[in-house]
Amino acid sequence: MEMILLFITVGFLMVIQIAIPFIVKRTVVFGVTIPVDEVRNTQLLRYKKIYAILTCLISMLALVLYFIWSMSIPVTENHLILAGLFLPFVILLISLSLYFYFHMKVTTLKQQKQWFKDRRQVKVSELNLRTKDEMLPWIVYTIPMIITVGLIVFTLVNYHGFPDRFPTHWGPDGKPDSFTTKTYLSALTLPTILLVMNGMFLGINQMTKNSGIKLSAGNVKASRIRQLRLRKYTSWLLFFISILISMLFTFLQFTTLYENSVNDLLILTMPLAFSALVLIGTVILAIKVGRKDSDLDVEIIDEDSSEVINADDDQYWKGGLIYFNPNDPSIFVEKRFGVGWTLNLARPLGYIILIGPLLVILIITLL
Repeated sequence: MEMILLFITVGFLMVIQIAIPFIVKRTVVFGVTIPVDEVRNTQLLRYKKIYAILTCLISMLALVLYFIWSMSIPVTENHLILAGLFLPFVILLISLSLYFYFHMKVTTLKQQKQWFKDRRQVKVSELNLRTKDEMLPWIVYTIPMIITVGLIVFTLVNYHGFPDRFPTHWGPDGKPDSFTTKTYLSALTLPTILLVMNGMFLGINQMTKNSGIKLSAGNVKASRIRQLRLRKYTSWLLFFISILISMLFTFLQFTTLYENSVNDLLILTMPLAFSALVLIGTVILAIKVGRKDSDLDVEIIDEDSSEVINADDDQYWKGGLIYFNPNDPSIFVEKRFGVGWTLNLARPLGYIILIGPLLVILIITLL
């Protein structure tokens, strides 16, 4: 069962990495802005296909090598845990290395062709577009917080009935191998961390909701629908992950408080199942959002698109991945390579959102 979950998780991750160049905005290729009339450029399409083929082949090779290795020796829980950490890292490293290679190739091609020379660059926005925004309201994100508060109350009410020592670490066989003395702080560590994470998800949703909606000058209609879909389904995915994390932490809390009440296999399976569900949700988001951008193939591009194009903002994207634009008030912006949002690191509040919850969690853990 664990092997199946491992391959499902790694398989979904591989599919996402292969599909990324085809589901991001068509006017951004490997983190590089291109004019809308170049989205069908044969060289750029060739780069995408080569990236997908290489990512698939090398990732499949890694899976095959692991399978052969696992068949040659008795597979233990320790092997599965190491594989669960190592294989996704390998696939991400492969895709990231190929991304940077093709990022440089597209940047060079853009400079050689001078696509933006002598063309009027504009930024498009619609003031009334927010009225059509279907992102979840903040009140919905209080649901996982209510679950967490209930877990805290349960822990406090039943505190005196818990064992004098709590497990704090589990070995590869799913059995605890490290313990701590029962205190109110140790009993409430997991629920407190969970509450911080619930608050972080709520904050991310609100900051994303307040971010600017950027439209394509060459195809306003398609980009309008894409942006609304991205915001809507990202909000739902974030809520879905928040609920999943609440369920996972609740399970871990009961495992901690009632040491021998949970099957060892279930302890190993739950984190893998959580990862698989998150990846499935990400794939659904990618399909829902990425499919809309394919309308560029069938919609008529504006007649003056050869003269008026999107503003080239590559100077604000470091390597096409890190966004640093002090002139943009948005805290979150759409990723250039991947599905979802990334921080505008030029905004001080972005660092608080990124580092603040991690510091709080670290302090709670150390205490």
